[in-house]
Amino acid sequence: MLHCSLFGAGRRDMAQPQSAKAEGASMTMRNIAIIAHVDHGKTTLVDALLRQSGVFRDNQQVAERAMDSNDLERERGITILAKCTSVVWDDVRLNIVDTPGHADFGGEVERILSMVDGVVVLVDAAEGPLPQTKFVVGKALKLGLRPIVLINKVDRPDARPDEVHEEIFDLFAALDATDEQLDFPTLYASGKQGWASESLDGPRKTMQPLFDLVVRHVPPPEVTPDQPFRMLATTLERNPYLGRLLTGRIDSGIVRPTMAVKALGRDGRLIEQGRITKVLAFRGLERVGVDEAEAGDIVALAGLSRATVADTLCDPIVTEAIPAQPIDPPTLAMTFSVNDSPLAGREGDKVTGRMIRDRLMRETEGNVAIHVDETADADAYDVAGRGELQLAILIETMRREGFELSISRPQVLFTTDQVSGQRLEPIEEVLVDVDEEFSGAVVNKLAERKAEMVEMRPSGGGKVRLTFHAPTRGLIGYMGEFLTDTRGTGLMNRLFHGYAPFKGQIAARRTGVLISNGEGTAVAYALWNLEDRGPMLVDAGVPVYQGMIIGEHTRGNDLEVNVLKGKQLTNIRAAGKDEAVKLTPPIKMTLEKAIAYIAEDELVEVTPKSIRLRKRLLDPNDRKRAARKAEAG
Repeated sequence: MLHCSLFGAGRRDMAQPQSAKAEGASMTMRNIAIIAHVDHGKTTLVDALLRQSGVFRDNQQVAERAMDSNDLERERGITILAKCTSVVWDDVRLNIVDTPGHADFGGEVERILSMVDGVVVLVDAAEGPLPQTKFVVGKALKLGLRPIVLINKVDRPDARPDEVHEEIFDLFAALDATDEQLDFPTLYASGKQGWASESLDGPRKTMQPLFDLVVRHVPPPEVTPDQPFRMLATTLERNPYLGRLLTGRIDSGIVRPTMAVKALGRDGRLIEQGRITKVLAFRGLERVGVDEAEAGDIVALAGLSRATVADTLCDPIVTEAIPAQPIDPPTLAMTFSVNDSPLAGREGDKVTGRMIRDRLMRETEGNVAIHVDETADADAYDVAGRGELQLAILIETMRREGFELSISRPQVLFTTDQVSGQRLEPIEEVLVDVDEEFSGAVVNKLAERKAEMVEMRPSGGGKVRLTFHAPTRGLIGYMGEFLTDTRGTGLMNRLFHGYAPFKGQIAARRTGVLISNGEGTAVAYALWNLEDRGPMLVDAGVPVYQGMIIGEHTRGNDLEVNVLKGKQLTNIRAAGKDEAVKLTPPIKMTLEKAIAYIAEDELVEVTPKSIRLRKRLLDPNDRKRAARKAEAG
């Protein structure tokens, strides 16, 4: 969802009351988006803009990366939800959107670009433009937006701003930028230190050069205030008091509470008719109701029950919908089902199929990249999304809300060529930056996963940049291996590339698992005796049940083991002193790692406090019957 906050006067006006012009709807506006690859410093930059424009008092305590308000965003250091803020600089209101930088949240980026008239392309001075930069810039250029380039982190010891500037020009040219778009202005900056400069040797004091350049370079919104009301809905959220809220930029006309409106789909068909019950503008850190809002402003409207993202909200006399960007299709799906393990209901308070269904349906209303389909099982739902990270974020959010779930291994969504009838699978562009000594291992591993290398070139400092086209299903679970093979020094970035004919079978996990044959509490002595069978996934004192996976088998088959058996005690003392049992620390499974690790016949049990791995069928006899049936089939 889009969280917008429109703030008051800039620092230059702080000594005097806000002028009528600054408060009025007729104030000149500039709508811009800040787009870049993940971790290139978007949110930190916006923090600096907020401080220097006078949004925060000099003595106000503000959390670092104030725009990342979501707990998961702070923990992971990424932006998940698009956010908008606004500052006033020289009597011009600058609406600044901080967008997600990860490809899995590309749906947010696409919709945001329809609300802005300019983009600031933020690029790390050392890493240069990466796949997500290419993804978002390509969409911005197609919309005709003229970018401002901001080369950030030029204070890094490994910064190479001149080379990065050339790489950005080459990227724009490869994306078919026009001559006007190729003639882009460039600034050099350090968002962390709070300065921007027109040259590398220029003054390094404040963000004023960026403010001034945005006012000069970005055109005001192209709106027609004297035409009937029209607005393209770009985000949707559910408010507990006002119902569904549709946020967007008003394209023409004026909107007021109680006004009659209708919603048109992308194809112009009528979705619904109704009345606006509330018009919310974003002022300060809050949304406040206003009596009217004019063309060019960003508002949230309440009152419609069926309209959604990409629909046009308009006056009843309007007949044509505003053109809306199509959204890339989901590439992965997994099954969310009720947790039916013996430990179900001990940690969460939302455990029924109905609760899970209602929560997933609410998610689809505000996240158009997520699709939910019902299955033959009344308590299971197929959830499709852009990638492992996006689906893992949804699962993590639900477990923090008190849900208990069983999650299946991700399945790739295939499609069929309408002409040849050929089966097609999603392909991703993979960009790898790695030390030269590890490049061989990366190439071999990705080749095993049916990836094709399309480019290999040195990137300086003993590193090499590799570009692959790899099937999405081959990348499931590869990130852990990649970090191991590169000793944690490699960088891998993925981006949806397109569909291609099926690449053939890919080898799955080569090892079996150790399965508990009983229910109780894992005993240290039993785990110690099982260590030669393979690494453990659980620690002593952890509750286990029949069918739960407690470790990884060193061989290719599954093995049922007893983790409840303690040491037999006698009244005969041993000749030597008894040694205390020393267990090797177990492998800690994160949510993403667990989802990628499990096989087709296994599930991840997700509860508010625990992540467990289990067999889909807990009873060993049921598993044997299912295996025989699969062999016969």
